[in-house]
Amino acid sequence: MKRRESLKAIGLAGLASGLLLDSCRPDTAKAPTPPAAGETPADEAGRQPYELARDKKLHADTFFTPHEMATITTLADIIIPKDEKSGSASDAKVPEFIEFIVKDMPEHQLPLRGGLRWLDLQSATRFGQPFVACTGPQQLELVNKIAYPKRATPDMQAGVAFFNRMRDLTATGFFSSKMGMADIGYVGNAPNRWTGVPPEVLKQYGMEQA
Repeated sequence: MKRRESLKAIGLAGLASGLLLDSCRPDTAKAPTPPAAGETPADEAGRQPYELARDKKLHADTFFTPHEMATITTLADIIIPKDEKSGSASDAKVPEFIEFIVKDMPEHQLPLRGGLRWLDLQSATRFGQPFVACTGPQQLELVNKIAYPKRATPDMQAGVAFFNRMRDLTATGFFSSKMGMADIGYVGNAPNRWTGVPPEVLKQYGMEQA
């Protein structure tokens, strides 16, 4: 799956969900700058002690097994692979983002864990090994059966639901990261520079000498 094709497949739904999940994204791109003596760390300013304690616990806990994380990493990089413009989903720390989100939003836990097991079962049935152990073409063969809902057969619907969720979370994680924002050219709000009324407008109202 080519990168731009995968981004087209993600569509606006994944990006919209990013706006909802953005506030939950851990800053995995780089470590925060240590505060000066007596200062409050930037990511703690204005936050209540119970909020800080909750986030600390979420980061310390582990939900996915190493095998599940390896599968998530493989899938995320299929959805958003590396190209000449920027890195892959795993380069942007998307698997870590998904690990955090399922702890912060537990409603994702059962669907994702069940979907990962479904994927391994399908892989074992078709190729005799778990998804991460399959060759690249074998992985894409299975992904292509669940990545396009309108073309998926009835027996693939459980996989379609799982892959849709994975695709949305992957897009959210990637495009709320520094790498993802650079990929689409997002720079955020920036101040404008006022250079006065354009000369043609002044001329239109007879105010050239004003």
